[in-house]
Amino acid sequence: MPDYKIVSAKDVKNKLEEGGDVLVINVLSESSFNSMHIPGSINIDVHQDDFLENVKKATGGDKDKEIIVHCSSESCQASPGAARKLVEAGYTNVADFEGGLAGWKEAGYKLEGAMAE
Repeated sequence: MPDYKIVSAKDVKNKLEEGGDVLVINVLSESSFNSMHIPGSINIDVHQDDFLENVKKATGGDKDKEIIVHCSSESCQASPGAARKLVEAGYTNVADFEGGLAGWKEAGYKLEGAMAE
């Protein structure tokens, strides 16, 4: 059992709409992020060597900050990998939105970016 939560599209949308102190991170490449992303999310590529360093910058070093990671779909392994990395690095409030971009779209929510509809 992972040390992080699994959240739904509705959970993510509610968190973003509440305007709470949550960081939604798209862990795919920058080009993927630019073509399509969840409004309000930021991009930190999990495959870059400075992934943890960039998350630290984005959180201001706050390891208790709520972080939700996601990638493209349930079959994508980038976000579970990112969630594990964050937990191993000492982050305490990590969640994986397993549905990713596909799940967001399936829920009927709008995406932003060059390829978003």
